[in-house]
Amino acid sequence: MKVFLETERLVLRQFILEDTDNLFELDSEPEVRRWGNGGNPSDYKTIQKQTLPKWINYYEQYENYGIWAVVEKLSNKFIGWFHLYPAADSKFAVDLNLVTDNEIALGYRFKTSSWNKGYATEGSRILVAKGFTQGNVSRVVSWTLLENKASIRVMEKAGLKFEKEFIFTETQLPNLKPSERQAVKYALNKDEFDLENYLLK
Repeated sequence: MKVFLETERLVLRQFILEDTDNLFELDSEPEVRRWGNGGNPSDYKTIQKQTLPKWINYYEQYENYGIWAVVEKLSNKFIGWFHLYPAADSKFAVDLNLVTDNEIALGYRFKTSSWNKGYATEGSRILVAKGFTQGNVSRVVSWTLLENKASIRVMEKAGLKFEKEFIFTETQLPNLKPSERQAVKYALNKDEFDLENYLLK
């Protein structure tokens, strides 16, 4: 398993097919499902045969983009994932006309036992910094449901700023009411990014 980067408390490594159980367990938590995909259940075989092979293929396509498993250094256990990849690869976002070709999407998902520890902020900040300084990124974007205040705080702490509100369709999130499908997009341009001041925050 190849390590992509490390923070003070986290290791971001490449996924392998043997992570199927890890992903299925993560997506089986009701609260994780609610915020991650609107409560839609995840299928074990889909993760094994479609999701993970697609994610693993990113490592051959890109040097600095992808989806990485997160391991907590203290426990050496899988606790979630981060992604930083071309936003146009997100079918949801493209169908909503939400993104452009020059945007790179930041995202994260963690087990509930790892919530409220600052892990999402810790990893997001280093990914944003790496993207702008080493990954030829010109614009980072992220989105979440409007009710997901914790995720919005992570975006803000990572330096992203509110850009627009939108709403996911019923087809995309069939388990949520219209009011629950309201969402927000945040963004940060490279010319707004100051590495020296960013690292001091």
